[in-house]
Amino acid sequence: MTLEEYEVWEREQTERHEYWGGEVFSQAGGTRIHSLIGANILGEVRQILKGDLCQAHGSDMRVDIEAAGYQAYPDVSVVCPPVEGKSTDVISNPVLVVEVLSPSTADFDRGTKFGHYRKIPSLKEYLVLWQDQPRAEQHERAEDGLWLLREIVGVDQSIQLASIGAAIAMADIYDKVVFPEIERTE
Repeated sequence: MTLEEYEVWEREQTERHEYWGGEVFSQAGGTRIHSLIGANILGEVRQILKGDLCQAHGSDMRVDIEAAGYQAYPDVSVVCPPVEGKSTDVISNPVLVVEVLSPSTADFDRGTKFGHYRKIPSLKEYLVLWQDQPRAEQHERAEDGLWLLREIVGVDQSIQLASIGAAIAMADIYDKVVFPEIERTE
């Protein structure tokens, strides 16, 4: 399937699909915890951007990564004017992308997908959130183009997001999240 065929086809679908190099990948439904974390981070970002020209989008906004031939549905994205995209259902110049990890996609989200996202010239930050513990990986593009990694662990921590000029408490991202019991062997 060509990218153009995918874009027309995707608008007619009831479920979401990502596109990469001629192939279409169905996006599986998430868990309650995944949904709650996504809603929490979107709500916090949206509140920070109130009165600002930048826009926060949830998982229904597709991001076009032209250099990679990839289109994705991140859990949260932020785009600032001028908003670019081929149509009203896609953006191509986000400054922040957030993914909540799922067990089945964690390696892809932290590896190949991040490699695709790095090809977006406007992208300043990529934030990855775990759903089984209060943990985040923050990837920030430095002025020299290198990517810096910060790991944030614990609900008593905060994440300073340079892309939107604000800090978000991990306690707010993980509000109402009950983590599954982790089996311990003695």
